[in-house]
Amino acid sequence: MRTAALHEVKDDLSRFLRQAEHEEIVITRHGKAAGILRGFASEDDWFEYRLENDPRFLDRVARARVQLREGRRTSIEEVKKKAEQEARGYRR
Repeated sequence: MRTAALHEVKDDLSRFLRQAEHEEIVITRHGKAAGILRGFASEDDWFEYRLENDPRFLDRVARARVQLREGRRTSIEEVKKKAEQEARGYRR
């Protein structure tokens, strides 16, 4: 992680975006941290970031963890069977 002053980032944003693909850049204003510039090297990185920060997804994960602790779970075989049944239903 590196640090850069806001005026530097404003003057050369494209260069800092390229650098942010490899490491986060803390942007400072008057010597104090004001924000972070985070780049994405690939579409997968962008997708992961959105997923990790999506409150709906995080809520779904939390609910699934509760269900697992309570012993309520679905095996992969059950998921495959249901998907196959649904696919057959759509073909009719």
